[in-house]
Amino acid sequence: MGKGPGLYTEIGKKTRDLLYKDYNSDHKFTITTYSSTGVAITSTGTKKGDFFLADVNTQLKNKNITTDFKVDTNSNLSTTITVDEPAPGLKTIFSFKVPDQRSGKVELQYLHDYAGISTSIGLTANPVVNFSGVIGTNVLGLGCDVAFDTKTGNFTKCNAGLSFTNADLTASLTLNDKGDFVNASYYHTVNPSTAVGAEVTHSFSTNENTITLGTQHSLDPLTKLKARVNNSGKASALLQHEWRPKSLFTISGEVDTKAIEKSAKVGLALALKP
Repeated sequence: MGKGPGLYTEIGKKTRDLLYKDYNSDHKFTITTYSSTGVAITSTGTKKGDFFLADVNTQLKNKNITTDFKVDTNSNLSTTITVDEPAPGLKTIFSFKVPDQRSGKVELQYLHDYAGISTSIGLTANPVVNFSGVIGTNVLGLGCDVAFDTKTGNFTKCNAGLSFTNADLTASLTLNDKGDFVNASYYHTVNPSTAVGAEVTHSFSTNENTITLGTQHSLDPLTKLKARVNNSGKASALLQHEWRPKSLFTISGEVDTKAIEKSAKVGLALALKP
């Protein structure tokens, strides 16, 4: 376990990664190359049904400054500049998209042994201001996540969360969408090669519950197997193999057990790194 409670986005992250990360119903190909000067260029292509989406990301690092440029098939240019630790525990992130003139944003992150704070403000005349903070330790943390629209004078987001972590389990409880959704998650390391997780979400407005259970098992140091199922009857499985260092092949599938006559969704992902 690391020092401090971390940022608000880390509450429940282990469970979310186990239940949802790397699952894919599309065909995705990613290749990363490095120049002699250390510039990393990542090209990604994704086939979604009859549509094909692609983007190219270029990353440059100079001391503690990382700059990312990303161009997609819709001619959108995204730029992110990250300054890591201009002061101890502080990170500054500046981002914007072209041609979206309202996308400019500055974010500050600060990590302390007893607090994790992230705040951002849009670079517009009437910006949206975001603030999230967690206080506590690496065992117990209590946090909130709010967003305020200065143009309308309304809070567009108001969430709260509680997390508990020890050597082999992580549990969290969050209240989202201005109190409409309550989410409880649990992650447990059974042994060095196996972990299980569960997530329960309740909507007060619709009185509906969503329950998702999942597990992850390492067949060997290079091969990982994951599976999940929810109370709607949708079951998914994933097999990921690292066939060379940092190069991954992933195949995943999903079937609706309540409508077995429908064809299963199958996704493939290939990531190549030198």
